[in-house]
Amino acid sequence: MKKEYLECGKIATAHGVRGALRVQSLCDSADILAGLRTVYMREKSGAYTPYRVLAGSASGEMAILSLEGYVDRNAALSLRGRMLYAKREDIPVPEGGALIADMLGLPVIDADSGRRYGELVDVQPSAASDLYEIRTPVGKLVLLPAVPAFLDRIDIDTGVYIRPIPGFFDEEDGDAL
Repeated sequence: MKKEYLECGKIATAHGVRGALRVQSLCDSADILAGLRTVYMREKSGAYTPYRVLAGSASGEMAILSLEGYVDRNAALSLRGRMLYAKREDIPVPEGGALIADMLGLPVIDADSGRRYGELVDVQPSAASDLYEIRTPVGKLVLLPAVPAFLDRIDIDTGVYIRPIPGFFDEEDGDAL
């Protein structure tokens, strides 16, 4: 089941004296987080409370957000460590792309043979490309660069289809489908 609300940032600290927040972006870029018009905070009850974003900008991997209702540094500091969420439909996804939240847990399958190599357990950003962390059936963790040379396609209903080079996975790492 797809989540309606997705983690998009974690509040690091206040920015300035007028209640702005420095937020560590969990999106592909801080520009995406800074461009949201509404963010949500999860309450202890499990409900999500909306907060209108009055202003947003990107600064490296951080977003600077001004939220309605937070007008001074002390109010902003009271939010330190809180997670921000966005509604799924508010996050732009490029054509042919997928949200990481939807990819986690998918089987990783050879695009040609159908061999199942394991399950996608994490996506780690890196300078050159994302790295897909795959847990094999024997519990080994394998990092696969998410580059066109290896990645065939992602189907969020059936799996992540790859074409690894020979020797990338050990024989005991996968199951035949």
